[in-house]
Amino acid sequence: MLSDGYYLWNQRKLGEALHLVHLPATSNVAENSPPGTTVHAFSVNLSASLSPVIPGFPQIINSSPLTEAFRVNWLSGTDFQVVTTGKERLDFETGPNIFDLQIYVRDDVGVTDLQVLTVQVTDVNEPPQFQGNLAKGQDLYIVEGASPGFIDQVEAFDPEDTSRNIPLSYFLTSPSKSFGLSANGTLFSTTEFDFEAGHSSYHLVVEVRDSQGLRASTVLRVTIVNINDEPPRFTSPTRVYVIPEELGLGTIVANITAEDPDDKGFTNFLFYSLTTVNRYFMIDQLTGTIQVAHRLDRDAGELRQNPAISLEVLVKDRPSGGQECRMQITFVVEDINDTPAACTKFTFSVMVSERAARGTLLLDLNKFCFDVDSEAPNNQFNFTAPSGMGSSGRFSQDPAGSGKIVLVGDLDYENPSNLAAGNQYSVITQVQDVAPPYYKNNIYIYILTSPENEFPLVFDRLSYVFNVSELRPARTRVGQVQATDGDLPSRSVVYSISSGGASRQYPNVFWINPQTGELQLVTKVDHETIPIYILRIQATNGEDTSSVTVTVNILEENDEKPICTPNSYFLAVPVDLKVGTNIQNFKLMCTDLDSSPWSFRYSIGAGNINSHFTFSPNAGSNVTRLLLATRFDYAGGLDKIWDYKLLVYITDDNLLSGRRTAEALVETGTVTLSISVVPHPTTTVTTTRKPRVIYQILRKNVYSPSAWYVPFVITLGSILFLGLLVSLIVLLAKAIYRHCPCKTGKHQEPLVKKGGMYGACSLCCCCPLLALLYYIKQFQLSKESGCNPVLVGFQPHHLWME
Repeated sequence: MLSDGYYLWNQRKLGEALHLVHLPATSNVAENSPPGTTVHAFSVNLSASLSPVIPGFPQIINSSPLTEAFRVNWLSGTDFQVVTTGKERLDFETGPNIFDLQIYVRDDVGVTDLQVLTVQVTDVNEPPQFQGNLAKGQDLYIVEGASPGFIDQVEAFDPEDTSRNIPLSYFLTSPSKSFGLSANGTLFSTTEFDFEAGHSSYHLVVEVRDSQGLRASTVLRVTIVNINDEPPRFTSPTRVYVIPEELGLGTIVANITAEDPDDKGFTNFLFYSLTTVNRYFMIDQLTGTIQVAHRLDRDAGELRQNPAISLEVLVKDRPSGGQECRMQITFVVEDINDTPAACTKFTFSVMVSERAARGTLLLDLNKFCFDVDSEAPNNQFNFTAPSGMGSSGRFSQDPAGSGKIVLVGDLDYENPSNLAAGNQYSVITQVQDVAPPYYKNNIYIYILTSPENEFPLVFDRLSYVFNVSELRPARTRVGQVQATDGDLPSRSVVYSISSGGASRQYPNVFWINPQTGELQLVTKVDHETIPIYILRIQATNGEDTSSVTVTVNILEENDEKPICTPNSYFLAVPVDLKVGTNIQNFKLMCTDLDSSPWSFRYSIGAGNINSHFTFSPNAGSNVTRLLLATRFDYAGGLDKIWDYKLLVYITDDNLLSGRRTAEALVETGTVTLSISVVPHPTTTVTTTRKPRVIYQILRKNVYSPSAWYVPFVITLGSILFLGLLVSLIVLLAKAIYRHCPCKTGKHQEPLVKKGGMYGACSLCCCCPLLALLYYIKQFQLSKESGCNPVLVGFQPHHLWME
């Protein structure tokens, strides 16, 4: 790579390498130059190997600033030129003035060259320009009779003067007696215009010049607006128009004309309108033609009652203000037979019993069909004779054309010919107008034969008996019932359980498929709880209902585990207990809901080290005892543990113990026994203390905001209790006061001390509180006149001491 680079550098140095001639360089181009303007010409000097330049090169690969205003064009051989593209406008005043273009060339062998061409945009004096619509010419309007004066301000700008500080000069190229133009572009009138006496329009050419004499021009078209001072008058003579209904929207029904006495040649400047509010017609405000704007239906709405529509036409010489004239016209809408006879529906479905008598009226089409046309004979119609598949000989119209369809044949559902037709018949008739153009509409009548219920719904058996194992899971199929009906067509039968099938835990133990009649389990069943279920199954097909009794036998299976008493127990065994001794007279008593008392087998699992323990009997009984099978040998080192935990298995398969494989289910229960061997008093038992965990429970009485009701209930209860206590004290005080009058009457003597005792009345008067306390401790109440309660052996100072 280094040697190749050196070679290329050496070749370029010797003038033999590929390079651009006349570059780098600086060229000028005038602003606003058109596309294809030559900017700079250059050539490519090929290398010594004369390798050609790759097509598409040389090319401008970059520019500063970025622009698409230039491109490289091939001239001939190795000569090229840079030209403008026209994609971007070269503007000296508003755009960049200098562009640096990087021109890149490459030949077939990979030799390249890159040079820079600097392009300077030169300024060119541009003529002034009119702005906006004024550049294309402008229309101006002057009302006749207007006072001379200002009309418009003409404005132009000089592209060279971006700050717009250099004034421009405005002129009228052809002088006019009626108009003038100031040097600053103000257009004004010099006379009062009269439309009828003078010109109605003027053509003015306005020219603008800059300080160097460059100029531009535009055209001002001035139109004099005529003023009418007399009201227009109508020239159309017709006042009443008779039109048919249902004309299309936009149809011209009248042409109102008028003229302006001021200038009859300008009737197109008159404006027409309808002052009467209506929705049916509209008028062209320029031509005066009245068109249909809304459907004209003679058969409905207000036109059915009154077909005449009165309108007032107004013509004005101006859209607003000015002179005007009014005229009354009337449109009369005529009825045509435009609506065919119609029916509320064109398809009928009639259900007829198979036992219907001949002559039965099946359908009266006159009740459903009508013609909305407003006048006869446009609103009259009749019906054609009925036809259709299977209708011949079965249906007719009586009388003809009346639309009354009657039965004339046999519709027996079981008739072979009727079965062949599917007991379904299609009748076609037409409702048609009696007036031209005789509109018609097809009416389709579908007659279906309804069968009679002749056969009852019966089950295929008088009763059903099904067996199911108590081990079967939910959704197990128990059996299936089936009921049929001899009537045609066959109806679907729906099955349901009307009664039975309940247990203590479930209201419904069984479920029946309502379509197929298959009976299934909802949950597992238990022979020991309910061995037989009596169900009442009902079948219905919408008309008939039938019931059948279903007996479900729950087959017993060995699914219950043995249960023994006690389930766990602690025993203490002396170390020198004799072999064969019943340990503490312990025995197991076992029961099994689905097994006999002779079907138990006992075995000891883990924990029976050295087989010291056994059960007798070990099979064939529901009662067994725990025996010591072998003696303990701690001295000889055979036994090392003193506490045994036995897991006892009770199995209900002892009758199968002689077989290699059980042919029935086997269930096993368990009992846990803890046995501690008690050593001799001189025997030292080395034990290891087990670490103990002390649990310290810390309780705190923390009030929770959610328990707001606790203090509320306590407070409320305390207030109620206090109120009850106060009310009881008040009632007791009132009772004492009522039974112990303290006042001394005229004929009564005050109570005096007798033998060191006071009467109860004096006590009540002196201190009711002392009497209340004494009543609580002891009192004797005796009925006496005057003061009933008497305190016996009562000393007031005793109460005070108390």
